[in-house]
Amino acid sequence: MATYNKQEIVDSVPQQGFFGHPKGLFTLFFTEFWERFSYYGMRAILVYYMYYEVSKGGLGLDQSTALSIMSIYGSLVYMSGIIGGWMADRILGTARSVFYGGIFIMLGHIVLAIPGSMILFFVSMVLIVLGTGLLKPNVSTIVGQIYSEKDARRDAGFSIFYMGINLGSFLAPLIVGTIGLDYNFHIGFGIAALGMLVGIIVFMVTRKKNLGLAGSIVANPLSPSEKKRVYTLIGGGVILLAILVFVAITLGILTFKTFIALVGVLGILIPTLYFIVMYRSAKTTAVERSRIIAYIPLFIASIMFWAIQEQGSSILANYADKRMELNFAGITLSPAWFQSLNPLFIIILAPVFAWIWIKLGKRQPSIPVKFSLGLLFAGLSFLVILLPAYLGGENSLVNPLWLVLSYLIVVIGELCLSPVGLSATTKLAPAAFSAQTMSLWFLSNAAAQAINAQIVRFYTPSTEMAYFGIIGGAAIVLGVVLFLLSPKIQGYMKGVE
Repeated sequence: MATYNKQEIVDSVPQQGFFGHPKGLFTLFFTEFWERFSYYGMRAILVYYMYYEVSKGGLGLDQSTALSIMSIYGSLVYMSGIIGGWMADRILGTARSVFYGGIFIMLGHIVLAIPGSMILFFVSMVLIVLGTGLLKPNVSTIVGQIYSEKDARRDAGFSIFYMGINLGSFLAPLIVGTIGLDYNFHIGFGIAALGMLVGIIVFMVTRKKNLGLAGSIVANPLSPSEKKRVYTLIGGGVILLAILVFVAITLGILTFKTFIALVGVLGILIPTLYFIVMYRSAKTTAVERSRIIAYIPLFIASIMFWAIQEQGSSILANYADKRMELNFAGITLSPAWFQSLNPLFIIILAPVFAWIWIKLGKRQPSIPVKFSLGLLFAGLSFLVILLPAYLGGENSLVNPLWLVLSYLIVVIGELCLSPVGLSATTKLAPAAFSAQTMSLWFLSNAAAQAINAQIVRFYTPSTEMAYFGIIGGAAIVLGVVLFLLSPKIQGYMKGVE
């Protein structure tokens, strides 16, 4: 296989053509736009599909079980990125990983679009988890490949790409959510599948012309002997896993509760092992070990933040459906529409925060302080949403502006923590584990949702105030602790600011 250096790959990409950026950005922008439209469209109606009665087109699951499955699903999506990254680096390359990932996602949504049983539902989940793991991390990697490392347009290019993510995420609940809830869940899932099909077509039709060599190179390919061994291990592992799952289900060992517990354990165990391996590696220098120690409290803070933010598609989606006054200002609102608020606020506020950090320059808060602010706002977003029950009682319908305010506050926290976390990860990562540390960052979201799967079952109208109060209060306390420890953490960062 031919090898190319980074600059040769950049030179193969037409460098002018999409708002002054490489032509490849057009391909990647719209591929990710349609993938996010597909994913968030499906997610906007999935929890309702699970717990709505069969007579209303749903699966009729118990509400707490549906909320737990929603969190488990989100956790597995982020865990699968590890598999997708490895497949791209060793076997497929990033472009083919994106293509096959899109195919799996589309097939998963097609299966959801078929009225059927719980078996079809879980088949669709497996397909979407594997597909998202293949596509999501690798399409972002290709964006980095179309720019040289010193290209001044690089950060702006990622900002444009990020805008594509949020535009797709914003439109999907409005379109798929409305059709899925007002007409038919399966038509909604079919539209999500159609969105992914459009993304695949865009990618395949424009890839050769716009991306050049970007995405086509397997970074660290397996040798022929390694391939044989790896394929044997993968095949044997899949067969063994299938046998174990079948036996466990037959004997009653593997149930919803045990599976949820298993994912919860993995959500904490996998990142813990990552930290241990990186810290103890002979390839990690003393300075890098210090930075790993600094990264641990940031990682814990990230778990706490995402545990709140990701409940927008589970607890708050249920809240919008059951507790919200949906006839507002002469408009009948769909509960799915509220999931468009997060990307809408990000689109509006992200440029504002970028301007604030640039304006403050050297006076801007340190990385640990920004993380503590993120936790503070996340906690406040949950304290705000408990006020309606405190003021009007647990049985009264809630003005939708309370939920809008909650989403706005958590987005402010997200903009303090999420982009800063991505940047901090690249700075604090040991050189020998740079790519894996980025995977570790995304595992904080997986861990958060694995924890959510354990705790969402405690949410009921009667426990609403305690639920929001305890979780929101815990986030604020952790934010205060992180703020107090920030000088110490900054010292362990060894010059990283």
